[in-house]
Amino acid sequence: MTLTRRKLLQGAAATTAMAGLGGRMALASDMATLGSMKITTLSDGNLTLPADFIFAPMPKDQLAPIFAEYGVGSGPLTPECNVTLLQDGERTVLFDVGSGTTFQESAGLLIDSLDEAGVAVEDVTHVVFTHCHPDHLWGVLDDFDEPLFPEAQYMMGQAEWDYWWDPETVNTIESARTTMAVGAKRRMEAIEDNITFFKDGEEILPGVAARATYGHTPGHMGFELRSGSESVMVVGDSIGNHHVAFAAPQLLSGSDQDRETASATRQGLLDQMASEKIRLIGYHLPGGGMGHVERAGDAYRFVPEGA
Repeated sequence: MTLTRRKLLQGAAATTAMAGLGGRMALASDMATLGSMKITTLSDGNLTLPADFIFAPMPKDQLAPIFAEYGVGSGPLTPECNVTLLQDGERTVLFDVGSGTTFQESAGLLIDSLDEAGVAVEDVTHVVFTHCHPDHLWGVLDDFDEPLFPEAQYMMGQAEWDYWWDPETVNTIESARTTMAVGAKRRMEAIEDNITFFKDGEEILPGVAARATYGHTPGHMGFELRSGSESVMVVGDSIGNHHVAFAAPQLLSGSDQDRETASATRQGLLDQMASEKIRLIGYHLPGGGMGHVERAGDAYRFVPEGA
């Protein structure tokens, strides 16, 4: 497997591009080859989140040394949003589609990143969702509420679809997430006639196997991209950051809907990827999201590719 880091917009070129995007810069951040598959991570920008969204349930005495080691300050968190693009000569596949232009001003750059990568929306043959949170699903519609990828077949785990499609979800989800449920249902209705469902363990496309990674949402899915003995795991938000999630994966995160299940999922993934030397792509990991997992005593460390 060959991995190289690239920044498509740098120096004067970046300045020019930013002017054209109203000050926002789109990046195709990382690239990999895996057999006949070309894998690229595309930036959808970043989120701006209050720190307590993740850290509120965690013991402050356990967080302090991790914050000091990783330079986590007291201000808001600004995690990257990394959409995975897979091209194999026959298919052009997106894993998630970003948040579109209506969620946060700092996000919604996927179309610009696709342009930089030379991919038109009409080229996308498949869109595969990890889960239905806004920064992964809401970009499926354009500014006119029409599906953005007109030639694509949409694919989602059955359990994830069932949860957000259930009319009771908007009433039973915690109140801070009600908008998520309403927004998810509206976008799902727009693609319901062109959706394929899958379950844990299924090969959903050649070289792409679904992996249940429940907890962050009830039906969250990861995906193992494999060619021969080599593989890359697209983990979505099951490993949501490069600091606490690795240094103390057992801690319950406020960003997860089922915190206990999410913690068990996270620990199992990290153990497997460290033991089996499986590379990963994390939606909110830094530097484009590609890297690998190293053991660090009783915990783990994220090592970006090229570091």
